[in-house]
Amino acid sequence: MTLPANYRCPRCGARSSVSALTWCCPGCQGPWDLDFRAAPVPLAALPGRTGSLWRYEEALPLADPGCSLGEGRTPLVRLTDTVSAKLDFLMPTLSFKDRGAVMLAELARRLGPRRVIADSSGNAGTAMAAYCARAGLHCTVYVPEGTSAKKLEQIRAHGARLTVVPGDREAAARAAREAAGEPGTFYASHVHNPFFLHGTKTYVYELWEDLGGRLPDTLVLPVGNGTLLLGAALATAELHAHGLIPSRPALIAVQAEAVAPLAEAFRAGAGELIAPAQARPTLAEGIAIPNPPRARQILRAVRESGGTFLTVTEDRIRAAQLDLAARGLFVESTGVACWAAVRARPQAGSTVVPLCGAGAKTGLAPA
Repeated sequence: MTLPANYRCPRCGARSSVSALTWCCPGCQGPWDLDFRAAPVPLAALPGRTGSLWRYEEALPLADPGCSLGEGRTPLVRLTDTVSAKLDFLMPTLSFKDRGAVMLAELARRLGPRRVIADSSGNAGTAMAAYCARAGLHCTVYVPEGTSAKKLEQIRAHGARLTVVPGDREAAARAAREAAGEPGTFYASHVHNPFFLHGTKTYVYELWEDLGGRLPDTLVLPVGNGTLLLGAALATAELHAHGLIPSRPALIAVQAEAVAPLAEAFRAGAGELIAPAQARPTLAEGIAIPNPPRARQILRAVRESGGTFLTVTEDRIRAAQLDLAARGLFVESTGVACWAAVRARPQAGSTVVPLCGAGAKTGLAPA
């Protein structure tokens, strides 16, 4: 078994072997980063490779997967003269979370834990349930009450044990963290484990390939826990460091106006959260995270890219979902947040937005 050597804490510098089942820094309880240096991906060699995200093997900390479902390589379609959408809802479990979930499941498959646990508001849980089933791993998923019934059905269908936790998204996370300390448990945290980010970064590698070795001027990305945005920041940094792009695109982070602690901190010029947000109902439930553990990293990544934060109202989310449906794209309400933001505030130059989850998972947003 070949694995990268260490997890590294970006706050205090502590380290842990990847082979250990440590899900966070034991000193400060913060999320891990990974000691991994990506090699340049040869653009000219890509056409003959596998048609999944594993085609970017030089950039990935794991190779030769045993639990792939063919994830990745989602279409890029034009919405306007300057805005294109990447259809990441066309994944095996119908959301972009497959990009990171396959990395966590592959890591768990190689480590051989007694069980895998995950927590989620829905999409990450369905993805982990599917990939653990593919890998032959026992999986338990903790979700908050109020999670979409269709997502619960999907988790159960994959054979995972489902634990519905009274309360909000943070209550589900607390329950999972408590269970993570049991011997032989691999906590497949899409927030704390950096392998997930090295999966989501393939979103940008695909754009780079499909656009002939370049990237758009602006990447607009939804932010709750920030896993897609931080993956995008990893990829743009790697491509720029290897001389494969001349400059890095601006990262525009989108939050629901109802739960926007990162947008508030950014506008105040803070390097971390001013205070956790109040948990309020929002149609963009997948990004309604009051206290994201990687807040410092998210704020720094947006600032370093020259980007900013945008927020969207519930009315704009509803309107964006209907607008996309009228264009032939049925996307869940969280997944339309970036299009809602761009419709309200168009960006200069070429722009790409992700459509992150299928509308079949939740239905139309109520009026």
